[in-house]
Amino acid sequence: MDVRVQQERFDAGAELNGFDPNGAGAVVTFTGLVRDVAGGLEQMLIEHYPAMTEKALREIAVEAEARWQLSNVLVIHRFGSLQPDEQIMMVATASRHRDAAFEAATFLMDYLKSRAPFWKKETTAAGENWVESTVKDEESLKRW
Repeated sequence: MDVRVQQERFDAGAELNGFDPNGAGAVVTFTGLVRDVAGGLEQMLIEHYPAMTEKALREIAVEAEARWQLSNVLVIHRFGSLQPDEQIMMVATASRHRDAAFEAATFLMDYLKSRAPFWKKETTAAGENWVESTVKDEESLKRW
């Protein structure tokens, strides 16, 4: 298991090449990008409290590992000032079966989107606003 909260960019290809499936039959990866949903996004500032954030991400990765009998898990989430289209996070899961790998990856992504202790502030020409969970994000969590 590898869980990282970092400011630096990451190379998704290199991360995948270094990800050990430990004999799994399936590896699922997802890389999230900063989206300019409303148009005019200049930057997204992501803040966190390191000790709390790292502990929370590790706990959710341990839960995913146990629920889906994963042979390996990777979670990377960035913080700091990010631009539209920059990578913000990556998840990789390895399991004997593809359904488990997909479900675990989706579970982790849903958690990162809505519950991980990060605070996101968008800056546009019109000003700044803090990003909140959407109804769709909350609905996605209900399946777990």
